[in-house]
Parts: sequence; structure tokens; C-alpha cells
Amino acid sequence: MAKLYFRYGTMDSAKSMNLLAVAHNYRKQGKKVVLLKPKLDDRFGSKTIASRSGLEAEADHLVEGDFVPSELFQDVDCVLVDEAQFLNPAVIERFRQVTADPGVPVICYGLRTDFKTKLFPGAQRLMELADRIEEVKVTCQHCQSKATFNLRLVDGLAAVEGPQVQLGADESYIPVCWKHYERAVNEARRSKL
Repeated sequence: MAKLYFRYGTMDSAKSMNLLAVAHNYRKQGKKVVLLKPKLDDRFGSKTIASRSGLEAEADHLVEGDFVPSELFQDVDCVLVDEAQFLNPAVIERFRQVTADPGVPVICYGLRTDFKTKLFPGAQRLMELADRIEEVKVTCQHCQSKATFNLRLVDGLAAVEGPQVQLGADESYIPVCWKHYERAVNEARRSKL
């Protein structure tokens, strides 16, 4: 049976670049790949999957709500999903079914947690259902430790409040270790007193 994969990492860990490299390798071998992403992610264009390294490709389908058309999975060798944390858990459950029938591997890339260290709903369902969970690693922006948290910045300070989903890139988020996450959040809280 094909597998459901969740490859997660913080911001700047090259998740999209990895997805695009996997797509390139499949296509180079003459295999058919379907690229999916959530409709709400329009940071680089409505259908564009882009890496900060400059690589990009057009998504074959934008996922909105909890519906993904069955015909996307027919005669396909692999499904690659960008920004999977934003997907409805029902879509993740559909991916789980697709690995059995019609038997297509689904590789999802995304964030595990938000800026408050809480699981995104799509990421939570992937953690529960994926056959393989793999971390895409990057170092903390402030030291050599592994980054495990996404620090949202507002006017140079850590955000401690706000909506879970707020699209952004380098201008809004940095990857940090626990020490630097906690330090930045405490500093932001003190500045509001």
C-alpha cells in the first residue's frame, strides 16, 4: 500500500524547495505528479508553489474547504501537497484513503505548529494519520540550535496574540529554538506592561 507522508519544519526550512525537487525527480522519470496547495495561500500568486530559493511551479489544483475531486488521483504516480497545515482535517482523511484506493502515495509538506506553539488542524490530523513523519530541519536564526518554533514578528517584537493563520514570509516569521522563542515572547509581554 502507498503511504501518507508528513514532512514538517519551521519557516525557512526549505519545505517547498524539497517538494519542488521531488516533483522534478518524478517528472524526470516520466511519472505523473499532481501538485496541490490550499487556495488561501496566495503569497506568491494564486496557483504558484514557490521556494525562497527561486524555484517555483504551478499547482494543479487549489484545495478549498473539505472537497478534493476524485479524478485528481486517477493515473497518478504521486500527489505532493504544499502548506498542508492549512487544510481541513477532512482533506487529510481523504489523502489517507487515496493511499489505499487508488493506491497513490501522498507527500504533505507544512508547518507543525503556529506562532503560539499550537498545532494547526491539518498538521494535527497528519500527525495522527501519516505513515511517516519526517522533520525538515533548519537552525535557529539567533544561534546554532535546531529551530523548532515559528516566531511571528510585529514591529520587531514577537507576536503573542492574533489569528492562527496570517500569511507571511521572511518579513513576518523567523525560525527559532525554544530558548530564543521564550526570550522573545517574554520580552514582548514585558513591553506591553
